[in-house]
Amino acid sequence: MPQLTLADAGRIIAGAFAKAAEAGFRPLGISVLDAGGHLVAFQRQDGASFLRPEMSAGKAYGALAIGAGSRRLEAFATERPHLVSGVSDVSGGRIVPVAGGVLIRNAEGGIIGAVGVSGDTSDNDETAAIAGIESAGFTADAG
Repeated sequence: MPQLTLADAGRIIAGAFAKAAEAGFRPLGISVLDAGGHLVAFQRQDGASFLRPEMSAGKAYGALAIGAGSRRLEAFATERPHLVSGVSDVSGGRIVPVAGGVLIRNAEGGIIGAVGVSGDTSDNDETAAIAGIESAGFTADAG
């Protein structure tokens, strides 16, 4: 299965930042993780707060953990709080269950990673993540 490369991650981040600039979003932090949940790249725009690395990575990690975008994990937090609490516990608290974490799928539909964006509203974070993934030629799965 093709791996997510550093060049891929750079294109995703650039595309997400371009969408954010076009839409007038607040400063963002963007994490790109591979399918195993390992950080491939992170960038934070000037003016983004200092917790953006952890928050953006937590959104992406949560999406990978459940195999669906973090919007779905956010719904689970409301509908099935014990499930999200358990998943958070077994992950060492690495999961942030709010929208903004989006799976990256390759041309065959396989999950090759996830993008997490943090800095604006969760809906806008998700919009930037989707734009970044699609601008790099992958399929975004927001869940």
